Amino acid sequence: MKSQEARNTFLEFFKEKAHKIVPSAPMVIKDDPTLMFTNAGMNQFKEFFLGNSIPKSKRATDTQKCLRVSGKHNDLEEVGKDTYHHTMFEMLGNWSFGDYFKKEAIAWAWELLTEVYKIDKDSLYVSVFEGSKDADNLGMDTEALELWKAIVPEDRIIYGNKKDNFWEMGDQGPCGPCSEIHVDIRSQEEKAKVSGASLVNQDHPQVVEIWNLVFMQYNRKADGRLESLPAKHVDTGMGFERLCMVLQGVKSNYDTDVFTPIIREIETITNSEYGKNEETDIAIRVIADHIRAVSFSIADGQLPSNTGAGYVIRRILRRAIRYGFTFLDTKEPFMYRLVQVLSSTMGHAFPELKEQHQLIENVVKEEEHSFLKTLDQGLVLLDSVLANAKGTLIDGRKAFELYDTYGFPIDLTSLILGERGFQLDEKGFETAMQEQKSRSRSASEVSKEDWTILSNDQEQEFVGYDRLETNVKLVKYRKVTSKKEGEQYQLVFNMTPFYPEGGGQVGDKGYLETANGNVIYILDTKKENNEILHFSKDLPDNVTEMFKAVVDQNQRQRTAANHTATHLLHQALREVLGTHVEQKGSAVHSKYLRFDFSHFAKLTAEELRDVEDFVNARIDGGIPLEERRSVPMEEALKDGAMALFGEKYGDAVRTIRFGKSIELCGGTHVKNTADIWHFKIRSEGAVASGIRRIEAITSDAVKDFYFENNKTLSEIKELLNNAPDPKKAVETLQEENNALKKQVEALLKEKAKNVKGDLMNELTEVNGVQFLAKKVDLDAASIKDLSFEMGANRTDLFLLFATEQEGKALLSCYISKELVASNKLNAGTIVRELGKFIQGGGGGQPFFATAGGKNPAGIPEALDKAKEYLQ
Repeated sequence: MKSQEARNTFLEFFKEKAHKIVPSAPMVIKDDPTLMFTNAGMNQFKEFFLGNSIPKSKRATDTQKCLRVSGKHNDLEEVGKDTYHHTMFEMLGNWSFGDYFKKEAIAWAWELLTEVYKIDKDSLYVSVFEGSKDADNLGMDTEALELWKAIVPEDRIIYGNKKDNFWEMGDQGPCGPCSEIHVDIRSQEEKAKVSGASLVNQDHPQVVEIWNLVFMQYNRKADGRLESLPAKHVDTGMGFERLCMVLQGVKSNYDTDVFTPIIREIETITNSEYGKNEETDIAIRVIADHIRAVSFSIADGQLPSNTGAGYVIRRILRRAIRYGFTFLDTKEPFMYRLVQVLSSTMGHAFPELKEQHQLIENVVKEEEHSFLKTLDQGLVLLDSVLANAKGTLIDGRKAFELYDTYGFPIDLTSLILGERGFQLDEKGFETAMQEQKSRSRSASEVSKEDWTILSNDQEQEFVGYDRLETNVKLVKYRKVTSKKEGEQYQLVFNMTPFYPEGGGQVGDKGYLETANGNVIYILDTKKENNEILHFSKDLPDNVTEMFKAVVDQNQRQRTAANHTATHLLHQALREVLGTHVEQKGSAVHSKYLRFDFSHFAKLTAEELRDVEDFVNARIDGGIPLEERRSVPMEEALKDGAMALFGEKYGDAVRTIRFGKSIELCGGTHVKNTADIWHFKIRSEGAVASGIRRIEAITSDAVKDFYFENNKTLSEIKELLNNAPDPKKAVETLQEENNALKKQVEALLKEKAKNVKGDLMNELTEVNGVQFLAKKVDLDAASIKDLSFEMGANRTDLFLLFATEQEGKALLSCYISKELVASNKLNAGTIVRELGKFIQGGGGGQPFFATAGGKNPAGIPEALDKAKEYLQ
């Protein structure tokens, strides 16, 4: 059965069982502070499991794109080494929100696998939770056991421990026992020798878990206790790629039609062959897996970067590039050429791949170019480390510095060391890695106490579109502690005017006023699992009384002006540059706005002016806001509203219209464009290939901008003796300055020539090398010219010059190229080490390098140490 048919069969099966087919949520999560990526099918349904929202349908089914780069089997560095784990994968699932439970879930799973998919019953094993003797003291899941006994022979039932058969959403929240269904696809001969039951959960590549049926019946409290849930839920997840492996009769996920088109393209591009060599096979699997993860992430709006989710995507892509570089000899970008095949094979189920095809190609290609340069630089740095090594064991911390600071892969370092007769201090590397992880974990760690429930108010209404203050009642609260913010309280009210961070817009700030006039400041507002959380440092004395919740009006107004401006900016860019422009991200703050969009070139000064003029014309036009709430999604799209890829929309949406600009949006906006006052672009630049970024200001920030500009202009005019034409006066000064610079350069060159003869006479021999370390009164350019002139006809010269300019120290090291090769000397390494004496650093080429520092007093010591490199 082909993969497309397998996916459709699953969804149609559960549709016939009264389940609503829901679309996959974006793989990249934007408005959940607890997660960066969707890592399980249940993520988009968390609010229902937690009881924060009531689902419109009590039964749902979907295929969810997921990403995992850590955990039991999903450590990034392990993916590709076996044939059945992935970073990005599809999770087929069916869900019951307080409706059916174990009986139906188990019966339907067995029916689908054996009667619809026709999987051999004798190849299947099932597991049940055996109970636990720990603090939870849970009994065996006898309900599931009895249900399975009625279906399969007892010798096919495995009793699993808590690690394998008790599923938890996190440290807190809904959890419960699970039943896994495993499949044994080994040959009959292998099955006769070793029982499949003994290989379940033993990491055998052909005895694998195919479906997990989770029965959520408990809630884990912050103190570790379990309590029974009032409503019991079913959460199932079946690995799509593994299902295809079974249905297509192959022994590896990578041999299914999900992966084979990509693998064939890799073979063609890299002139390699899959299935002949283990190293090559691993590299091809890594590339085939990772191009999927990266492409889906970019399609969902997450570009590679150096922080957060973007850093994870960059790591995944770079891992694939380095496997190609090391094992398939790919020295030029090639992965971007796989996007077309991926789009062809999966674009039907996930149309965002086709829609964003060109963008994905552009971003991947640029990332490849960038990282291949990094690899080249890393090889030079590694050469330097080896040249200065005292023995054959290379310090693990130095290797970690290459990995952490320069992005040079540790496995490549290890490979090169082995080829050159060196060894990596793996323990030192691992220690440095763990220290960094501990620092990172400590910085981001948040501890949460249990909620204190004051009332079971299910409706937590947001009224902030219509008013900025209202009387509220506290529904629940809890204390949270983090290293960054210290102790804070999260407060949930029955209604709130505070807008929670989301859709690129920052959360509101403001205060609560108690009956006696005391004030509790709200420092931030966020949304988590469909609840609006208000952050404060203090808790009201009387938590049961009514409070007046007041939003900071000035901040809200400025933020609203900036949000409306992003809509007008989007419209302007499509008008000025073309309809290929699509929003790729935004940040709306009270002081500025940031807007990322797809475009292939830097905007010209004329285009920027046209964009500004377009937006300001709409501001001057005083266009009123036309807002519609709870509009059916299809109706909104027919009306022309723009939907953004990577955003999750419900069945009913809110539309925001200003004239011809109409978008789906949940943010806050001005009532009339005239309220924005004015729009000014501060900067425009590239974020990634094909993605540009504009930063702009509106309202009070524009007034401040022009005030500062006028103030600066007045100060400049004063410096120019109030010249009637300041521009012409500055141009005259520039011309005079350039003329004087040329005169100074000529004088310094002449001075250097005169100095050269004296310095040549000062050379001394150290172990067969002509050596000089001296402080000179020349600038950096003159020292470089002097060094190369002195070394022009010599093969045995080592120079270290120092100078002091404007309170800063500079070291310059020149070494004859012949000495670099024969004596394993490296000017870059030398200036980096000597730079410590002047409290600075630097680098360069092996034969010439410079270092700058802020401590000229260290120059004598640096000069004294230079001779030691020749002894």
